[in-house]
Amino acid sequence: MSSSPPRVVLGAPTDAHVHLGLVDRDAVAASVLGRVVDIGGDLTVPRTLGIPPVRVEVAGPFLTAPGGYPSDRAWADPAWVREIPDASSAGRAIDEIADAGATWAKIASNSTAGPTFSNEMLALLVDLATLRGLTIVIHAEGTGEAARTFRSGATHLAHAPFTEGLSRAEIAAHAERMTWISTLAIHPAGSAERAIATENVAAFHAAGGRVRYGTDMGNGPTPAGLNFAELEALHDAGLRTSDLLVALDLADHRDPASRLMMVDGEGDDLDLSTARPATREDLP
Repeated sequence: MSSSPPRVVLGAPTDAHVHLGLVDRDAVAASVLGRVVDIGGDLTVPRTLGIPPVRVEVAGPFLTAPGGYPSDRAWADPAWVREIPDASSAGRAIDEIADAGATWAKIASNSTAGPTFSNEMLALLVDLATLRGLTIVIHAEGTGEAARTFRSGATHLAHAPFTEGLSRAEIAAHAERMTWISTLAIHPAGSAERAIATENVAAFHAAGGRVRYGTDMGNGPTPAGLNFAELEALHDAGLRTSDLLVALDLADHRDPASRLMMVDGEGDDLDLSTARPATREDLP
């Protein structure tokens, strides 16, 4: 007589890097996710999706230098980009997104795709956002951009660094203060960018740095839910089951308003590929 496999009910996971304006929101609402962070998009995006709700945190538009990334991208609605020419514009932009209810500020620092902020302007934006209680996340791309992000005082990288390998000293410094949002699977398997990002994450994780699961949902044909390719990529970078659960930033299953997920297995043998929505009736 066969028995059912062991299973566990957990709080639902967070995707810390999505673009809801580029995906099917109904599919996100029906997924196993419990929270998403929309970092780069429309300030008026709904703050919840579905019932029970997927909780939505927002950053609003990309803050970028005049002519900077992603102002020339076809996918970037003009309302999703704020070009900042001077200090007074920086103050107005930060106040606008904070007053609209954003809890994050997304800054673009992509030297491979156009102009970037000066070191002084980058630090000013970080300071202004911090004063308004916003979490600062920077898209750092190009040689030296991860180092500039660190020196600016920002706390989050929108992507694990993928354009250059960081030194041991840089990794150690980042691990003390920074959080990296993974987004490994946006790079094709076998590509140089994937190899660099994976090596950086492996070293960062080994040094005690905090890695958060994020997929850049909407960047290409990404699933509108838990992305198992991202979980596999994180596993390749050395994160095991307990580490992945931390990276997924699970909701508190004791909170009656939190979404739940059910996963087959137990302990270190949890099979996250079996994750599916659960209800309060599934709790032991």
